[in-house]
Amino acid sequence: MSETLARTSADGSQGGAPAPQQGRRPAWLTPVNLVIIITTLVAFGLRLYYQYTRPGFLLGVAEYDDGPYFGSAVRLVHGSMPYKDFILVQPPGITLLMSPVGLLTYWTGTAWGLAIGRILTMLAGTAGVALAGLLVRHRGVLAALLTCGIMAIYSDGVAASHTILVEPWLVLFCLAGALAVFDGDKITASTRRLVWGGVLFGFAGAVEAWAIVPVLVLAALCLPQLKRAAIYIGGVAAGFLIPVLPFALAGPSQFYRSLITAQVGYRAHALRVPVLFRLRNMIGLPYALGWHQTTLLLAVLALVIFVIAVQAAAVAVRHQPPPTLDWFAMASAALIVAMFLWPPQFHYHFAQFLAPFMALTIALPVSRLLVGARQDGLAVSWPHTSGPKAAHRLGVAIAAVSAVALAVVAVAQLRFESAAARVIGPIPAAVDRLIPPGACVLTDQVSVTLAANRFVSTDPNCPKLVDSLGTTLALSDGLNPRTGAAKVPQVNAAWSQAFSRAPYVILTISNIRRIPWSPQLQAYVTSHFSRIYRYPGNFTVYVRKGMRGG
Repeated sequence: MSETLARTSADGSQGGAPAPQQGRRPAWLTPVNLVIIITTLVAFGLRLYYQYTRPGFLLGVAEYDDGPYFGSAVRLVHGSMPYKDFILVQPPGITLLMSPVGLLTYWTGTAWGLAIGRILTMLAGTAGVALAGLLVRHRGVLAALLTCGIMAIYSDGVAASHTILVEPWLVLFCLAGALAVFDGDKITASTRRLVWGGVLFGFAGAVEAWAIVPVLVLAALCLPQLKRAAIYIGGVAAGFLIPVLPFALAGPSQFYRSLITAQVGYRAHALRVPVLFRLRNMIGLPYALGWHQTTLLLAVLALVIFVIAVQAAAVAVRHQPPPTLDWFAMASAALIVAMFLWPPQFHYHFAQFLAPFMALTIALPVSRLLVGARQDGLAVSWPHTSGPKAAHRLGVAIAAVSAVALAVVAVAQLRFESAAARVIGPIPAAVDRLIPPGACVLTDQVSVTLAANRFVSTDPNCPKLVDSLGTTLALSDGLNPRTGAAKVPQVNAAWSQAFSRAPYVILTISNIRRIPWSPQLQAYVTSHFSRIYRYPGNFTVYVRKGMRGG
């Protein structure tokens, strides 16, 4: 009898398990989880709409960068090592991530492999929204709604997920690392979680070096306890070095020139991107690129003042400094903004790395202020039902207004995406007809040969080039065709050798920005190649004279 009573739970069920109740919702279907699910689905819908409403984005040519990223993975699974056998000016993390898809290309071809990589990147961008929601779930519905909602609709975040770019994967691994390291608002006391969080951040650094920003912020936050900081840094080191070292040891000199010398030199010689263009991208709203300068600066100022004011109000109401999670978000966001404003170079997809930290910086103090106010009897943070009805209605109203505002921006984002993008798009059937399978094709943009299923050659002497601009940068210590790369003998020798081995050449209209056309190289191509096809406004196909069609 005593055993039976001991195993009877409070609701009268046996065995310690709650008795089933008719109509009771599942335990996981809480309001905050529902918000995370809905906003993640919105993020997926926006990214899917971007992908499938633009002709040629899935199976055609949409970017330059996705070519080197996916092409390096295809080269790797065919036995060629980055930095040793070909030049890549990014860390090898994205190559490793795409390698399983690279293996599939043995059966699917590189065009469908590229498409699968794009779909996976879109899913990675979507998953980042869910991870950010899980990171702030303990703060309640409003924190999850603002964090996930901002990330879901962040304009450049949507755009960066349309093809194989590093930013969606960088954000994914950084957020996964933060989710492991943080236990609520505090850094976890679990050694295992600290190690694994460090490993995830370390691999994020192997995808893109920008991960050093949140890594250093977290290390500083750990410093009051040196042992925890050492454990975390050890995980970071393992997560970075294990995937990177094999490539660095295989080609140490070229590894250094590609990732350090080329990047530093390129930034020293690159034309400076205007600050207003950067701000228009970083603010994350659709149509911001068309805003007047005054409107943009007022919006940025309002955002900064809002964050400072809400954080100060939360401190005043709670009589406590911001929690560790808030400091992590604010410090990372500030450093990332500085990092994006300082160097000459900036591209639209960079801004996605700012998105989660900006979202956290906005959402966390807002939720903290409302919860603190509720505890003082001033307001209530929905969905709490305790306290006066008027306070509860205020909390519901705040969440509702936030949801409506996010929905309006999401609709604006959909309309913004409906505008046609300038891309090469689908590969014409003529390319498949004119260039036989397995032929050796040299191009300034390998996403063209990937989409045309002409990237992999059966010719062992075919150039293994995957990044024409990166190759030029690495061999000239950061110079590009517009800043004097054609005057560097090593650059000229490499490109002359590449053209001498290729029976087919595809040059896009942007080739002059990637290939250093010295007079000797121009003369060689003119005398040895004939044009056999021109895709107006996109690219031209050449064949070596003396071959069929030449």
